[in-house]
Amino acid sequence: MTAVVNVFLKEGVLDPQGKAAHHALASLGFEGVKDVRIGKQIILQLDTEDKTKAEAEVKEMCETLLANTVIEDYTIEIN
Repeated sequence: MTAVVNVFLKEGVLDPQGKAAHHALASLGFEGVKDVRIGKQIILQLDTEDKTKAEAEVKEMCETLLANTVIEDYTIEIN
């Protein structure tokens, strides 16, 4: 089973990488971009077939290590 975790800064938290990418895109002529937010994606290969157990375990991983929940949100997708 595969778990995909997307971690991104919470709304209202300054994203300097996103601002830099936004500025670079504008300087390259991509004027239609309103905002850019940079995040990270973590792909986990899990040794279980129990989707409920996998989701609970990955949520615990996020809360413990993978995301700084003070400033970051995350989504989990189990396949």
